Amino acid sequence: MSSSVKVVVTGAAGQIAYSLIPRLVDGKTFGNKKVNLTLVEIPQVVEKLKGLVMELEDSYFPNMGEVKYTDNFEEASKDADWFLLVGSIPRGIVYNGKKIEERSDLLSINGGIFVDQGKAIGEHGKANAKILVVGNPANTNAFIGKNAANNDSQLWMAMTMLDSNRAKSVISKKTNTDISDVTNMIIWGNHSPTMYPDSENVCINGVLGSEAINDMTWVESEFIPSVQQRGKAVIDARGASSATSAAKAAIDTVIACENPTPSGICFSAAIASDGSYDVPEGIICGYPLMTLEDGTVDIKRDIALSDFAKSKFQISIDELLEEKEAVKHLMK
Repeated sequence: MSSSVKVVVTGAAGQIAYSLIPRLVDGKTFGNKKVNLTLVEIPQVVEKLKGLVMELEDSYFPNMGEVKYTDNFEEASKDADWFLLVGSIPRGIVYNGKKIEERSDLLSINGGIFVDQGKAIGEHGKANAKILVVGNPANTNAFIGKNAANNDSQLWMAMTMLDSNRAKSVISKKTNTDISDVTNMIIWGNHSPTMYPDSENVCINGVLGSEAINDMTWVESEFIPSVQQRGKAVIDARGASSATSAAKAAIDTVIACENPTPSGICFSAAIASDGSYDVPEGIICGYPLMTLEDGTVDIKRDIALSDFAKSKFQISIDELLEEKEAVKHLMK
């Protein structure tokens, strides 16, 4: 096994990255490996990363290797093992004189960014590189990037772990259970308000949620909407989007991919569909995943979905297909 790992982080001057980056080099995310960081930002703010690098140096992280920062993504991507694509144009800012509020605007603007990044990753990243898209709309950004990369040996993912962690918190409160006893919280579909958090297949102290909760009125009227709308609730409460929890979810995803998944356990992220669970092939869809002993990440295919679950999942699949159609002009 390699004694070092190169990690590229985009949007590195942002709030999510500020919480994320120190945890990449704390000796827990990648174990005993030396972690070399390349931090990427747009030209207008790239010099702000000098201060972040100074803080990292002042923090005495024994596992921290070389740290670079740049606005040249193509150069940054060379021989990288991991890409954490945090940077994207967010909803609410003014871009080219227009306030960006609609998801269609996000798709259009960010699409071009992820075409360029995908090409660079496909050409210059490691053959077995893993790419986690955090910047929204994450699933379709990953879909665009994967298509542009044209390198099937690399693993493109969109982050749904934040939604999974949020759902675990709601379940633990509902069942008066320690959150560490809540496992297999699957997020099906898109990282958007159409996502389906699966209360039936979650495990609570080893008992399926379909048995432990047994309250579909609460599931449909409270649980699902609260998870789907939690991001907006955070923005309303703190005046800014999730940062600490998003960074934690990104770290959780990396750790899940870096270590074999225990038997019977799964974790949540979105990857390219191979047709499993009747999802059209190719779209980046939230699934239950497992990391195998050889380091590959695969879909856990033995989950039973009720008619209720299938109907909720289909809503998110339909949205992903609509987004795919909206960005078809960016496809090769």
